[in-house]
Amino acid sequence: MTKNELFDRIVTILHDSFEIEPARITPEARLYDDLDIDSIDAVDLIVQLKPLLGRSLQPDAFKSVRTVQDIVDVLYGLIRDQAA
Repeated sequence: MTKNELFDRIVTILHDSFEIEPARITPEARLYDDLDIDSIDAVDLIVQLKPLLGRSLQPDAFKSVRTVQDIVDVLYGLIRDQAA
């Protein structure tokens, strides 16, 4: 899965689960400040992302995540590690 495909899937999840307009979801969008994703929503988001990997995600992997691009980068890294 490419980073662009991951971004598109994340946009869909954020729109469907949190009713965020897709136009607001950019790679630079900050989860808390720009998209109003709080800590409880973040946990919910991690659960929603699990099917992209086919396994559980550890919340620790997302400690440094601040933007949508950070999510893409973390997931991409996890997918590459899993394939290796």
